[in-house]
Amino acid sequence: MHEKIIILDFGSQTTQLIGRRVRELNTYCEIVPFNKFPFGDRSVKGVILSGSPFSVNDDNAFKTDLHEIRRNYPVLGICYGAQWIAQSSGGTVDKSDSREYGRAHLSVKETGDLLLGNLPQQSQVWMSHGDTIVRIPDNFSVIASTEEVEIAAYKVKDEPTWGVQFHPEVFHTEQGNKLLDNFLAICGCRKDWTPASFIEATVADLKETLGDDKVILALSGGVDSSVVAVLLNKAIGKNLTCIFVNHGLLRKNEFETVLENYEHLGLNVIGVDARERFYKELAGVTDPERKRKIIGKGFIDVFDEEAHKLTAIKWLAQGTIYPDIIESLSITGTVIKSHHNVGGLPEKMNLKLCEPLKLLFKDEVRKIGLELGMKPHLIYRHPFPGPGLGIRILGDITPEKVRIAQDADDIFVSNLRAAGLYDKVWQAGAILLPVQSVGVMGDERTYENTIALRAVTSTDAMTADWAHLPYEFLAKVSSEIINKVKGVNRVVYDISSKPPATIEWE
Repeated sequence: MHEKIIILDFGSQTTQLIGRRVRELNTYCEIVPFNKFPFGDRSVKGVILSGSPFSVNDDNAFKTDLHEIRRNYPVLGICYGAQWIAQSSGGTVDKSDSREYGRAHLSVKETGDLLLGNLPQQSQVWMSHGDTIVRIPDNFSVIASTEEVEIAAYKVKDEPTWGVQFHPEVFHTEQGNKLLDNFLAICGCRKDWTPASFIEATVADLKETLGDDKVILALSGGVDSSVVAVLLNKAIGKNLTCIFVNHGLLRKNEFETVLENYEHLGLNVIGVDARERFYKELAGVTDPERKRKIIGKGFIDVFDEEAHKLTAIKWLAQGTIYPDIIESLSITGTVIKSHHNVGGLPEKMNLKLCEPLKLLFKDEVRKIGLELGMKPHLIYRHPFPGPGLGIRILGDITPEKVRIAQDADDIFVSNLRAAGLYDKVWQAGAILLPVQSVGVMGDERTYENTIALRAVTSTDAMTADWAHLPYEFLAKVSSEIINKVKGVNRVVYDISSKPPATIEWE
């Protein structure tokens, strides 16, 4: 059993970031709602309390009794977490005279302290709070201050409990990782959580859980489902059957390329060419939400039909990852939205779910894939939407429009790779607009389609900025698309950020 740190989530936007930082320090952690502490779990080594959008003085603020936790584990409170520890111990938290947001300079006062002692005496930290701790109980001591905040960090005497009013998890806190590393040392963590150890433990667990049972997996060509496939193949071999459905809205030649890639990995894959079926069902449909639903239902129906041709299937494997799980639970632990990748299938087919990546972040999934020996081009592929080009062709979908979108997208992505720009971009693609305009080709007047190119930079897809690609590159791509893609006479570049725009157009 892996030792773990529990992060109690009080609703901060950076809670997932705390988790990622702890994982980067080779220590396993789990994020749970503030009121769902896993009492009785003997693998827990320490507890971190996150920030919160609330003030501890708000009537609706998230609060939980920390008595039992503090008695049994080292505790680190961050921002709101620090304020709640102080207030619930008899200290005072009040509105700050000067709300401190952004960079501040931390001065360490207790050089012998286990949490801060080996940090430089002066360093930059990131603050984000409107309240501040104005008085601490007698058994607390101040261990660091900033110019504006006297009690920037404290330690509870004779107890391994600390609070910091800054955010060690964010990039702008220079010694943040060192502080978190110190806390893990205080907790006695071995720091042996690595891709290799995850694979070893997960393969052993899958062998024990699945035994000789047969498993099916819907492959998308993306990194999550691909890594699940290779991991399961390592554990149960030919008892895994993968199904890859071509809904006719994949990238150019992707169906053949992906099947070839999977064959190289030794996977047992059934490729289903269902293009005509999807084109027929989508004919004349222009509403984006209806298109999504038709594609989603069609995928489930095709997958279901193929699965029923197989015998004795007991499990459905999915590439669910940790952010999906976290986002599907509210702060109080109630389900907000389902994140089943193949919605409705487990119930419809009476299958049990197998989700071996459900406790990993995206960057960890990629590390696992590389450790499994998968080729980097499979691991570092741009995200591609489930409905595929169905939401990159605005308006109704026809085989001719799919050809235009595929050819334009292929030219754009191929040029990104050739120019060494592919890995600098989070996601890129071509959108076929329902707009025709006048053009001139040779001596002839044309009235043809417009392609919008979209490329964004991002770290997590929650926010994104348009990629500032070189003009010369865009000119080359535009010229190539207009010259080689029949039916296009105009190319535009989307310079909208998210928010307010989304990455995809539909």
